[in-house]
Amino acid sequence: MPQELTVPSATEIIELADRVINDGYMLTTQEGKLLLEVEPGSEAFVALLAGAARIREHFVGDKVHFCSILNAKAGGCTENCSYCAQASGSSNMDYDKHRWLDDGAIEQAAASAKENGAGALGLVAAWRGVKEGKQLDMVCDSVKELIETDTIRPDVNLGILESQHCADRLKEAGVKVYGHNLETAKSFFDETCSTHDFEERMKTIQYIKQAGMGLCSGGIVGMGETKEQRIEFAEQLRFIDPDMIPINFLNPLEGTGLEDRKTVDPDEALITLAVYRFFLPEKNIMVAGGKEVTFGDRLHEVLGAGINSVMVGNYLTTLGTDPDAWHKMVGDYGMTPHTHEDVAEGPCSACGE
Repeated sequence: MPQELTVPSATEIIELADRVINDGYMLTTQEGKLLLEVEPGSEAFVALLAGAARIREHFVGDKVHFCSILNAKAGGCTENCSYCAQASGSSNMDYDKHRWLDDGAIEQAAASAKENGAGALGLVAAWRGVKEGKQLDMVCDSVKELIETDTIRPDVNLGILESQHCADRLKEAGVKVYGHNLETAKSFFDETCSTHDFEERMKTIQYIKQAGMGLCSGGIVGMGETKEQRIEFAEQLRFIDPDMIPINFLNPLEGTGLEDRKTVDPDEALITLAVYRFFLPEKNIMVAGGKEVTFGDRLHEVLGAGINSVMVGNYLTTLGTDPDAWHKMVGDYGMTPHTHEDVAEGPCSACGE
């Protein structure tokens, strides 16, 4: 009979981290699944977080990206994503609906994001995807105007792209990073949305890469997926090779399709972040939406789980942590924020609630 695989010990996790750092070892699917089963509070748990921190330090250093997002077009989305307050069918009204913001409002948000220490501002729109014609022209004009102010780097998260032409136009307008989350494992995606599918998201990612834009792509943990599907999701992220990986934790907002879900346990969330660092050692991994409701007064602990990026400021329909608190937490962990010069050309954008 084949030997039964067991959850690795602290010693084995330390050795695994050494292999990732020294030998460029890539975790197998089975190793990722077993690491997710580490017992919170155990010696193995401590070793997992410490290993993730060592891997992060080795591959991406001790500087932290700060990024912000702006709900540039809010509400009235045609898509029925079950986690989103702005989705078709959602009865959540705890935000202000509005059309695409004018340049003055966008520039004001950019100045605020820069003051908060963000190096990039992601312009997010609640719609299926930006369309060729007047809508695409409007977005490109806003990007060009913001670039001319030389305030902050404008990234975009505009949903599904209908053609390569759309991606090329955005690139020509000056967009360096396009945010487009996979959201979850392919095998679970249909449980979260029925108005578009996983393959349409993958096609958009193909357009983004062919246009030469950086890719920001991650997803949401805690929507009901299994731990095996969390590793499947990590495998798919490894395949698409994004520049930035935002990890959101479900905030089960009232009126959404997932309002009855429980928030992810903080220890489980830390384990998930740490395993993603083991699995994706060289990537920029961001903790994004839902972190406040998930971690509460333990929010600072995410910095010890291998992440090197944080979304600061508010999200799309909910409030975030005071940016000054993040600066203090980063300093307390012996890390430093990236400067605006550091991120002017680098990947930094995400999607949040």
